Amino acid sequence: MLIEQAYLHGKPESSGLLRSQISDFQVFEEIPFLPCGEGEHLFVHIRKTGANTLFVARELAKYFEVKEQLVSYAGLKDRFAITEQWFGVHVPGKQEYNLDDLNIEGVEILSYKRHNKKLRTGALTGNRFELILREVTAIKAFTKRWQQIVDQGVPNYFGEQRFGIGGGNIDRALSLFAGQKIKDKKKRGMYLSAARSHIFNAVLNERIQQQCFDKVAVGDVLMLAGTQSVFHLDEVDSAIEQRFTDKDVDITAPMWGAGELMTSNAPLALEQEVATKNQEFCEGLPRFGLKQERRRIRLTVSDTDIELLSAEEGNNAVKISFFLPSGCYATTVLRELLNYQDMTTRIDKRENIANPNQQDSA
Repeated sequence: MLIEQAYLHGKPESSGLLRSQISDFQVFEEIPFLPCGEGEHLFVHIRKTGANTLFVARELAKYFEVKEQLVSYAGLKDRFAITEQWFGVHVPGKQEYNLDDLNIEGVEILSYKRHNKKLRTGALTGNRFELILREVTAIKAFTKRWQQIVDQGVPNYFGEQRFGIGGGNIDRALSLFAGQKIKDKKKRGMYLSAARSHIFNAVLNERIQQQCFDKVAVGDVLMLAGTQSVFHLDEVDSAIEQRFTDKDVDITAPMWGAGELMTSNAPLALEQEVATKNQEFCEGLPRFGLKQERRRIRLTVSDTDIELLSAEEGNNAVKISFFLPSGCYATTVLRELLNYQDMTTRIDKRENIANPNQQDSA
């Protein structure tokens, strides 16, 4: 039951292949601090190839002989990729470790050091992506679209990973709201997140359809760049419009929960209209302790680069690099850039993938 997701710049002219091989998709996690050298938590920085985050966490628990819940990570990373990320292991005491004998399929240890605080989910600045797209068509249109994305950003949709195969997490959320008991907290949380994301995407789609995605209005709730701080817009003047153009503030949409919507006037009417169409979600989510929050609707890419690797007829290969803040999806950027075909199923058959039965979020 996935909703329509309108394009900001129109449907892309170009097409191409994503992840023709694992090395075509590389992710580098950035956390806002580095381990200090002392404390109860051992931070392990790894490079993994074709390995699943949860698989690596379980293997680390086995190696350190601790319970799985004592191994933490800031975020899930794609399995069909080369990714660098941090793990934290709670190992009280002052034992010094030599991880030369740590052998996990698809994993290379980059560094490790103790720290005085736990590595918590979401404790990351964001991720840098280096992607190679192959067999790219309409290369001039592709480069033009890339520049539009760099200049104007893309709709900050939640990616398809959030909703499960065929949108199955949405159906499970509806079952949950209808009274089905789900004991597994992680699964329950996944379904609730899918429901909130569904409403957010619906509001975002509606703003694009009504041509008010990039127009601030009285009644909007704006978020300051680099923070989660928001404020209600009581007046639109040239100063606030310039701040929006400069990407100092962003328009937001609701992450649904208990409480009143923060918007007013036309933005409130739009959000209420979407809520009416998604009544089961809007009535169900507050019952699980979730509160109204906001998320920016514009995703801004930064630290960008583009490189044409080959320009053979029908076989253009392009490398793009960009940084995204925590909680945002590379596939959301790619969707606006080109009509891509993800080749992960071919990789799975062709290469020896660690723990192929698991799939991470992007």
